[in-house]
Amino acid sequence: MAYIELKKIDKFYGDNHVLKGIDLKIKKGDFVTLLGPSGCGKSTLLRCLAGLEQISDGQIMLDGKDITNEDPKDRKIGMVFQQYSLFPNMTVEENLSFGLKLQKMDSSEIHRRVKDAIEMVELSGKEKEYPGSLSGGQQQRVALARGIVIRPKVLLLDEPLSAVDAKLRKSLQTNIRMIHKELGLTSVFVTHDQDEAMVMSDVIHLFHDGRIEQSGSPVEVYTKPATSFAAGFIGNYNILDSCDMERLTGKEWPSGRIAIRPETFFLSKNEITTEDYCMRGTITDSLPRGNVLRYTISINDVEIYADVLFRSISMFDIGDRLNIGVSDHNCVRL
Repeated sequence: MAYIELKKIDKFYGDNHVLKGIDLKIKKGDFVTLLGPSGCGKSTLLRCLAGLEQISDGQIMLDGKDITNEDPKDRKIGMVFQQYSLFPNMTVEENLSFGLKLQKMDSSEIHRRVKDAIEMVELSGKEKEYPGSLSGGQQQRVALARGIVIRPKVLLLDEPLSAVDAKLRKSLQTNIRMIHKELGLTSVFVTHDQDEAMVMSDVIHLFHDGRIEQSGSPVEVYTKPATSFAAGFIGNYNILDSCDMERLTGKEWPSGRIAIRPETFFLSKNEITTEDYCMRGTITDSLPRGNVLRYTISINDVEIYADVLFRSISMFDIGDRLNIGVSDHNCVRL
């Protein structure tokens, strides 16, 4: 039985149909990511689950209970926002205890929970400071602590790392994932960053135009894209039609579209005999992408992208002619 179940969720803003018949099940304890470009409906769905937006049609179930029309405060759901939304006139300690006081919790229990949450996000010593005196990363950890201090049934995170720098983002990704496991939370995370989704998730739901385009584990959605949109959004696939493939390989291909990940091409100045398809091409451009170098290669007037790690044995120059190989199982039929 699903811990969270969203049944045929529709959401309209006037004539704008934002969510289009969403069906979604989430298992207890999973870290689930709603991934997709801006405007695809993922944050709207998260707000509907939290009760901050009312759905136009459908049903929301949590732990076997219908919460479709429940007030946000009664849903036992914690939420971490992109903008942090901390009270500037309250200390860290006061920000965390605010929601617990509204629940009329005993002061000793409030103190214990706040202390535990602060230790968990590694902010001991900052209890009496105000948000304005904290760094962006520290403010984000306060927002995370405020989300977990209420011991929620579900923790929702709406692009919480988009405003921090790349190095801090990686640290917070690890921090969030660790807390999720330590507390046994069921977490729903929204992001437009495919790398972030790959690193953090048990399950990814890829959103496109108010619908779920594809669902699966990070490995599944990366290696087996179901549609052209999925292939274009996750993994930066080369998306080619059958005519392109015939020009590349010199062999007939059935009609349809084919997706090939850039890192699955094998490049060499020597003859290639280990791959199913072998081609000759010319490097027309190169672009550093972190620890990877992306080559643009022209093969019979078809351009492809191929990624290689920065290693001296696989460095080529613009204008170089080389052999390119790829295995059939890496040519994904869409």
